[in-house]
Amino acid sequence: MKKIKLYIKIGLGLFAVALLVYALIPNPALVDMDTVKRGDVLVTLEGEGKTKIHDIYVVYSPIEGRVTRIEAEQGDTVVAGETVIANMRPADPRFVDSRTEIQAQADIQGAQAALGFEVAKLERAEAELAFAKSELERTKRLYDNGNVSIARLEQAELLVRLRETELNTAKSGMEVAESTLAAAKARIVQPGTTNTDDESTLVVRAPISGKVLRILHKSEGVIPAGTPIVELGDPEQLEIVIEMLSRDAVRVNAGDTALIKRWGGSDDIRAQVRVVAPSGFTKISALGVEEQRVNIYLDFIDGKEKWRGLGDAFRVEASIIVDQATDVLYVPISALFRFEGNWNAFQVVDGVAVRKQVDVGRMNEQTVEITGGLSEGDQIIIHPGSDVDDGVRVKQR
Repeated sequence: MKKIKLYIKIGLGLFAVALLVYALIPNPALVDMDTVKRGDVLVTLEGEGKTKIHDIYVVYSPIEGRVTRIEAEQGDTVVAGETVIANMRPADPRFVDSRTEIQAQADIQGAQAALGFEVAKLERAEAELAFAKSELERTKRLYDNGNVSIARLEQAELLVRLRETELNTAKSGMEVAESTLAAAKARIVQPGTTNTDDESTLVVRAPISGKVLRILHKSEGVIPAGTPIVELGDPEQLEIVIEMLSRDAVRVNAGDTALIKRWGGSDDIRAQVRVVAPSGFTKISALGVEEQRVNIYLDFIDGKEKWRGLGDAFRVEASIIVDQATDVLYVPISALFRFEGNWNAFQVVDGVAVRKQVDVGRMNEQTVEITGGLSEGDQIIIHPGSDVDDGVRVKQR
């Protein structure tokens, strides 16, 4: 009986010790896990930009005048040489104030007086020419009868030529005076007194076939020569312009493939780098920092049916592929950390975290290529916290 009681006490003691040991064992750390997978790793450079019609044509006012209201609307189709963009007429004269009118009336009176003077000169020149011609006829008859010398005849002929020259000069002077008078009268013409018939209308037609992109001057009014009226372009000829930091742009080459993301559609659009601009520009970031940026121009690879919803100056984001590895092992980049100067990862073996040194290759913002240290299908910890260390028991969160 005493032995039985002793055995019971020993058993209870061992059970109590076991409970104490179990209570002192730490709970497994809750972690997020993933597996080593095989696939493609793309090294990309991100950039923001916008779409752009390759060739945009701005229709300008060819003259200073009154343009009628633009009837075209954004999105209307135009045909080169046929579609009327605008009708223009010469502008009405400006209003003349009383002071300017008095000056103009004085100029008119002066021009009329000058014209009268030139008319008198013309009449005198005509009379002198008629007299010179009659004198020449008399001299010829006297010369034929031998009463005057040849010198007298030549003098009469010279006089006729001089009088003809004076007559032409008088006619030119009268024309100048008439022009001066007409110009003086034009300066007092008030708006609404001119005749603007259909013959003075200038028709501005579309220089290309495409669509109206923007209306730059809609209402009727008087505009100076060179005023932009509308912008035209072909939405089918669309390209992409991406702004990228110059330190990243040096890694981009013509022919690189790009993925257009967050453009509004459900699928990414494939594009190709056409050219990297040889000149950069300075831009102030949202934080007020000066940055050197470079424009990168891309052409669509996918067909128009996939990106037909895009138009001119639509915002897009692009991931330009500058390097890639095909059919390689990779893990999320959040699974790696630095330990003693090397890349490491925690592999989960039988519920225990085991720190393993790994060799890495290409990496991007999300994934990293594994060239050594792990095998396909190995379970690893992603986002390891401070409570995870080599040999610590772990459990899936």
